[in-house]
Amino acid sequence: MAVDMERFIARFVEESREHVARLNEGLIALEKNPGDSETVHGIFRSAHTIKGSSRMLKLVAISEIAHKLEDALGALRDKKITHSKKLADLLFRAVDSISDMIEKTAAKQEITAADKDVCRELTKAAEGGFSVEDKEVPASRPLTEENAGEETAGSTPPMPTPAAADPNAPPRTTVSREPQPKTIETVRISSGKLDDLIKLMGEIVSNQNSLKQRMQDVREIERRIRTHLEFVRKLKTRGNGAFPDALLDQAQTMHTEIRQLAASIGEDITAQEFLSGELQERTLIMRMVPLSMVFGTLQRMVRDLASALGKEVDLTIEGGNIELDRKMIEKIGDPLVHMIRNAIDHGIEKLEDRIKAGKPARGVLKISAYYDTGNVVIELGDDGIGIPLKRIREKALKKGIFTEKELDGMDDETLMDLIFHPGFSTSEIITDISGRGVGMDVVKRNIVDDLKGAISVQTSAGSGTVFVIRLPLTLAIMPIMLITVSGTPFAIATHYVREIIRVPRSEFIRVVDRTAIRLRNEFISVFDLEPLLKLPGQGHSAEAKEPLIIIVSCGTDYMGLIVDELVDEENMVIKSLPSHMRNIKLVSGFTISGTNEIINILHIPAILAAAKETMGPRKHAEQSTVKESAINILVVDDSINTREIEKSILESYGYRVTLAEDGMEGLEKARSFEFDAVITDVEMPKLDGFSLTERLRKEESYEFTPIIIVTSREKEEDKRRGVQVGADAYIVKGSFDQSNLLETVQNLIGIKEK
Repeated sequence: MAVDMERFIARFVEESREHVARLNEGLIALEKNPGDSETVHGIFRSAHTIKGSSRMLKLVAISEIAHKLEDALGALRDKKITHSKKLADLLFRAVDSISDMIEKTAAKQEITAADKDVCRELTKAAEGGFSVEDKEVPASRPLTEENAGEETAGSTPPMPTPAAADPNAPPRTTVSREPQPKTIETVRISSGKLDDLIKLMGEIVSNQNSLKQRMQDVREIERRIRTHLEFVRKLKTRGNGAFPDALLDQAQTMHTEIRQLAASIGEDITAQEFLSGELQERTLIMRMVPLSMVFGTLQRMVRDLASALGKEVDLTIEGGNIELDRKMIEKIGDPLVHMIRNAIDHGIEKLEDRIKAGKPARGVLKISAYYDTGNVVIELGDDGIGIPLKRIREKALKKGIFTEKELDGMDDETLMDLIFHPGFSTSEIITDISGRGVGMDVVKRNIVDDLKGAISVQTSAGSGTVFVIRLPLTLAIMPIMLITVSGTPFAIATHYVREIIRVPRSEFIRVVDRTAIRLRNEFISVFDLEPLLKLPGQGHSAEAKEPLIIIVSCGTDYMGLIVDELVDEENMVIKSLPSHMRNIKLVSGFTISGTNEIINILHIPAILAAAKETMGPRKHAEQSTVKESAINILVVDDSINTREIEKSILESYGYRVTLAEDGMEGLEKARSFEFDAVITDVEMPKLDGFSLTERLRKEESYEFTPIIIVTSREKEEDKRRGVQVGADAYIVKGSFDQSNLLETVQNLIGIKEK
């Protein structure tokens, strides 16, 4: 029987890829700790395994270079040579060569021969004469006539010669054992077959929704028969007994049977729903793979890229065991590579600059992943210089993306978001690493549009930058919320939904160019979906005294959307829009309801952006009570929306506003610039508003500066505390009104002599 070599080669490719990954990881670890003998043993075993497996399959070129790599690692293991950067570079070249030949084998391409230069240098390294950086040691064994005939690369090793039998030895007893069957723990399945199974599972889940609709239809028929039975009974009563009993009995029997049928169908649907839910969960688990499949390749890339730029960078990875759908794993790699390249090129400083700044010589990149409320969050951070907002502003002005007036009205978050604008780059020079203005726009498009996720940026001058990516676990089946707007059904992916509330219209507040509500300790802008989607107005949401508001978020950006009603929440298959409809920005896909109705899935990131655009850029009031020489006010609050709303109010009257997201940042900004007034929240991380006020009063420049506390704390002892620490005004958010804030600011600043 012929042996299926294709099957063995496929297995060899898969196993060898794992060994190549271990070799890369081990060589990187060895650079940090050259004396780690366990690491050397580990990578030696991987090289040995690749050599043996490739030799059995007659893959001579792979076997040859793997053999040479094994010899060099063996010399390192036996301490015949010492580790050096030049040796590490050679070992990496060998691993790359092996990896390249493995991929050619997988693609059924011809492999001509191993890289002779690499093989020659590996041989030289194994003999101790590779580099002046290494200690000179005698060659392990010079080539002589005695060993010239020993095993060469690609040859079959000689079979061991059995020892001669000893005639005086006692006879050996042979124990006959029945062969024990081996338990097969795993079965290899092609990814294509698994994808087909996932698609079929998705159709089963969709069919489950259709069954629910059929159940509603049966219930409706049962209701009509009950109405008919009551009508027949009334006819019999009016007919004084002349109405035939058989007709009444028939109607009664029909009603009983349809009611029993409805109950049976309901039980079947419940059981089917449970089974399809189990099938969905178990099937999706089959396609879930750990993020280490992506993370594992990044160590080598960081090492090579940092070396090319003359920098030293350590990559720390946490959460590699967190699992995502394989389809998403395949798409997240490129965005991560883009961000890492930017972090190393733009973010992490050169050695001399880090030393001047009092930082460690080696830069740090950290990737961490964790689960959060049904999503996976990936954070990529560096300890570099941070993203310079001033340079972003200059580039945006230079490229004509926004006018100076529009840029003046932008908060830091909006300004930071410009890095995702197509063609935008803060790099001063175009290099082969980054700076071409391509990359970050692709990153956002891949994460937001393709993966239905969100990305946000947090940066601190001199301390570094963190990108936060939030992704759903899978795109095969997605929990969605069915809603209606102006009588039209729509859907929202539930991972965008923070909460659902009803708020009386009497509690709505008007803040300059937007409507907002107070929710716990923050203000949230509210927008009616009907005009945004350009639907024919039916006045449902406009007339409601307590409109239904869905609070949606994308990264750190969130907003309340007014809808007519919430219909249901289902797990449904999301289908892509046809090619001629891909330019519809507010819709990300569609699904089919149980009644075979097409329902559009709203693209929440685009909805949030469109809502902000309708507000328009903030314009300073033409006629203002403030003089032309603008007054500078510092607003300190950890809520993005509250900061934005307070800034809108103040800027509409001509004040210049600087924002800080916590008390410590507020204190630092106050010390670096003398503001004319400070508005602060109380509940904040790092430094609360009371402590901030107290510290500012100790500063000579802020001894008489107006300080206003705006907080949700309304107890008398809190107000007294505010007075004690030196606040000039105390405004409770529950009774917040823009005119109240403006009057307070104008009265207090009017007291101060300019």
